[in-house]
Amino acid sequence: MPTILILNGPNLNLLGQRQPEIYGAETLDDVADQCRAVVGDAADLRFAQSNHEGALVDLIQEARGTTDAIVINPGAYSHTSVAILDALNAYDGAVIEVHISNIHKREAFRHHSYVSGRADAVIAGLGVEGYAAALRRLMQLLS
Repeated sequence: MPTILILNGPNLNLLGQRQPEIYGAETLDDVADQCRAVVGDAADLRFAQSNHEGALVDLIQEARGTTDAIVINPGAYSHTSVAILDALNAYDGAVIEVHISNIHKREAFRHHSYVSGRADAVIAGLGVEGYAAALRRLMQLLS
């Protein structure tokens, strides 16, 4: 059974409260429930969220050798964090980057993601359904 880390960056703990016109009404707990519904008993899902860049780096490093894949929504760190990119580059499993909004239709500074340089796939603009899409793809890759 594959183990998948679903990692969320800054401000994603405020899903359902912060800018619902952009990010929707679902909470991070709703996302976790939807993810569990997608994989059922076919994968071990681990969930983590942090507003702190170093904590996210630590979680990625801890995933080395203990998980088969990472689904990561790095939030604003997508556009700024070489440290998260470096941690992901030291990770051997599959990586799918998820953005709830379409970052390419937003402010110009959001159009570039450092994480995309390591990601095996990038999903943007599907709302929280992007997490489920990422898991469906990973289940295909890992089977």
